[in-house]
Amino acid sequence: MNEKELYQQKKQAQLNEWKAELDKLKAKASGASADAQLKLNKEIEALEGKLEGGKTKLDKIADASEDAWESFKDGVESAWDSMKSAFSEVVDKFKK
Repeated sequence: MNEKELYQQKKQAQLNEWKAELDKLKAKASGASADAQLKLNKEIEALEGKLEGGKTKLDKIADASEDAWESFKDGVESAWDSMKSAFSEVVDKFKK
């Protein structure tokens, strides 16, 4: 397996973890009060958008040639950092 494939696997695994975490957050939100549900659902929707953006960036790497994929790597790393921060913030709010 080459570096590009390994990188894609690693990032896809992280997306899968975040998707599972998002499903857990949705379940918790459904048990919250109506006001809390509205607020949490907005945050969950934002996270879903970030996940979709990350998937799109990962798809660009998959479609890129072996030589060109490195040019997409910085964008993917930036998206991953943003998603990681967003997930941490929302998970912290659910713990309160």
